[in-house]
Amino acid sequence: MAYYRRNSSADRMARGLGWFSIGLGVAELVAARRLARWMGMEEQAGLIRAYGAREVATGVGLLAMGDARPWMWGRISGDALDLATLATAHHDGNPRRENVATALGAVAAMTALDMLCTAMLHRDEATAWTPPRDYSDRSGLPRPPAAMRGAAKDAPIPADMRTPAILRFEPAGAN
Repeated sequence: MAYYRRNSSADRMARGLGWFSIGLGVAELVAARRLARWMGMEEQAGLIRAYGAREVATGVGLLAMGDARPWMWGRISGDALDLATLATAHHDGNPRRENVATALGAVAAMTALDMLCTAMLHRDEATAWTPPRDYSDRSGLPRPPAAMRGAAKDAPIPADMRTPAILRFEPAGAN
């Protein structure tokens, strides 16, 4: 089982990337045709919509699940798909080649962030857990318990720690 620490800088970054994934995914779902036209990839609108659904699912996974690492690897894999798809549209025959280059740069930047976050999450997991110390052989006493029995029976009790006479228990008929 993986150790998971909430509110580390890596976890906050992963949750921020989760919200970004949801926002990007919704935009791809809603405006797939417009995005495809902007990049000169009109025939790829359905694929952009599918990538949007993947982004939303990954974002929800990052926000809802305990361990963000598998979902971050999902983001990196999705980035690789996005880069491969965009690379096919970055050719001389595409009149919107500059827009594809812009999208390639944006996806490459997000891939770098995803890889940084994943590395931070793995580093946190590798350095955070240490096995608990074994204190089963310790008693908390300076000597063995048998040697300590009765050691304080003759110790004088200071006056301010003595029980007041009115609170002392006296058995019936002791007068």
